[in-house]
Amino acid sequence: MSPRCRSCTPVSPALRALAGVLERRWTLAIIYASANGAARFNELRQSLPGVSPTTLSERLEQLEAERILERRVVPGRPPHTEYALTPAGARLAAAVVRLLEIQAPTHPPTSQPTGTCRP
Repeated sequence: MSPRCRSCTPVSPALRALAGVLERRWTLAIIYASANGAARFNELRQSLPGVSPTTLSERLEQLEAERILERRVVPGRPPHTEYALTPAGARLAAAVVRLLEIQAPTHPPTSQPTGTCRP
């Protein structure tokens, strides 16, 4: 502890771990896009101009490992993969929307999550 702050509490390991996930580039945007209805890989790419396919794939794997997103293989011809927010991911998405509301006076968001990406 520094002499200036005698009652400082160390940041919890759980908060540091969560920050480690969320501070990665594109992570919050992927959560927001998923809340807005993007479910397939290419829908997410369209929602996030500028993200490379490699980076998007890595972030999706990381979010799945952290149980923020779940990956489902949908049978069909051809089979395809969809991603959906878990309950924890939905709570994070709500927090992202609240952060946007706090920032709204200076930068209004262009859209709110509606849960529908496809027409």
